[in-house]
Amino acid sequence: MNHADITDDLIKELQLLNFSAPVSHVYNPLVYARQTYQLYMDRYGNPPKQIVLVGMNPGPWGMAQTGVPFGEINAVKNWLGIDADIKPPDNIHPKRPVHGLACARSEVSGKRLWGWVQKKFNTPRRFFARFMVINYCPLLFIDTGGANRTPDKLKAAEKKALFESCDHALQKTVALLKPQFVVGVGNFAAERARYALKGLGLKIGRITHPSPANPKANQGWDSAIEKELAAMGIS
Repeated sequence: MNHADITDDLIKELQLLNFSAPVSHVYNPLVYARQTYQLYMDRYGNPPKQIVLVGMNPGPWGMAQTGVPFGEINAVKNWLGIDADIKPPDNIHPKRPVHGLACARSEVSGKRLWGWVQKKFNTPRRFFARFMVINYCPLLFIDTGGANRTPDKLKAAEKKALFESCDHALQKTVALLKPQFVVGVGNFAAERARYALKGLGLKIGRITHPSPANPKANQGWDSAIEKELAAMGIS
């Protein structure tokens, strides 16, 4: 099984799910930004990897625009070198437009993560020789007012069905990449990784999420995660 097969299976499973109010819109960039997502996976996702970093789900100005996890526009175009046409989904919330790689906004979380990667590893080749960055859930949930609703805030039955599909995809991805370490970016992703990958003998850890909503991330995110990674034995 390759990345394309894993993505196809996940898309099929997610299409069977329904989400109710207060969620009004659900974006799946694996579908409308499949070309850029596949370019990212094909170019940088070759196994094996030593470390897999797992994010929660797309941000409205990151992966929801570019199809790339933590996909801040400048990093995707100018550092990862990924460019392709992205057709927005049909049902768009007016407060959460999709402009693709022409988006003028920058996602802070993605800018911090890929900025750290660029400073520490200099080239994509050096970083992806050991690391891969993925998201646990590929869906962006938007409520009626236009605010994000993270997967952990969904209704219990909706979470159960969603998490089962995302767990399967994570298990398949880990089987393909064969990492030693799986590191959740934030508590949610780390908890889901521990649950989905229990008993596989992997070292599962957590680093601080780079979101500006996280006070710790605003006090020197790079140095904080360097210490957290070092404590896991990752340099």
